[in-house]
Amino acid sequence: MSRSEDAVRPFWFIPSHGDGRWLGSGEGARSTEFSYLAQVAQAADRLGFEGVLLPTGRTCEDSWVLASALAPITQRLKFLVAVRPGVTSPLFAARQAATLDRVSGGRVLINVVAGGDSAEQAGDGVFLSHDDRYAQADEFLTVWRRLMGGGKVDFVGRHIRVKDAELLFPPVQPGGPSLYLGGSSAPAIDLAGRHIQHYLTWGEPPQAVAAKIDEVRRKADAEGREVRFGARFHIIVRETEAAAWAEAERLISRVDDATIAKAQARLAATESVGQARMLALHGGRRDRLVVYPNVWAGVGLVRGGAGTALVGSAEQVAERIREYRALGVETFVLSGYPHLEEAYRTAELLFPHLNIAAGEAPPARIEPGRAGEAGAHYGRGGGAALATGPS
Repeated sequence: MSRSEDAVRPFWFIPSHGDGRWLGSGEGARSTEFSYLAQVAQAADRLGFEGVLLPTGRTCEDSWVLASALAPITQRLKFLVAVRPGVTSPLFAARQAATLDRVSGGRVLINVVAGGDSAEQAGDGVFLSHDDRYAQADEFLTVWRRLMGGGKVDFVGRHIRVKDAELLFPPVQPGGPSLYLGGSSAPAIDLAGRHIQHYLTWGEPPQAVAAKIDEVRRKADAEGREVRFGARFHIIVRETEAAAWAEAERLISRVDDATIAKAQARLAATESVGQARMLALHGGRRDRLVVYPNVWAGVGLVRGGAGTALVGSAEQVAERIREYRALGVETFVLSGYPHLEEAYRTAELLFPHLNIAAGEAPPARIEPGRAGEAGAHYGRGGGAALATGPS
């Protein structure tokens, strides 16, 4: 283990929307039973993945509830869970995050999701345009970061207003869990420069990823901040290149042209700039799926979000990861179908060819809360005194 310049941080994925052996087919599908998701998390924990991404949205099990259930049955694993600024208040979300951080021993990371699908947002009661959602997220994170820093917060904005907001039970991690954000639009990149510690991109050819990194760095530099970078890929790694590409073809072998056309039309209707970039890589055509050496866009024929996979022998995939690492990509959020078996293949075949960064150990002890039960109930009324702590 090392913390050198070429070290990478591998993450895995919790398939809380379902899993299976083929894309675009119910054949061999696996449900979201907790016992299975627990297997995936525990495998990632013991295999050396630093953390796991838990997806969010109406097609997924709730990421916060799952992380709360998975934390006690894992030891080192970190949980990248979603905060959706339009759906919850800053203080309520901060309390959730601080509590989960405390009970997990400092293993929480926050994925800020402003949302790219207006239909899904409407179902959650959010009726804002794409750019207004990011403006709201900016106000949300302004309040969030002040709360995590301690003290009371007053804030009046276009979308968010709070008075005397205060986080009485602080998180384990000083300043709160690290903030992650994925997004390719100008408002998303602006938001990353102002507030985010880790910017994530879906897997694109290196030249496109380098351009995004440069843009985020410029925005962060203007704010006097530093941002780290990650990429989200699926992965198909095998003992030989031929075996890996054969598996890629098998994965989409149940997908017919009608299914592809229907999926592409649905995905094209979203407001997500990142989704549009994914679709443009292949245009829905099977003959345009290799978009860069060892980078395959076949997953994006039928799946929304991250649509590319690293495909090849362990040596080839490791070489490609090192190429992205040289651009500044440090964290690689990976997934494969089915997720349990592919977690083992990825760790056993690929990890020996990479310099895996040592995970940052959680704090040895959890500090007590700033207010106990008596303080919370009676401190402002005159019975018991409100417990105090560092502000």
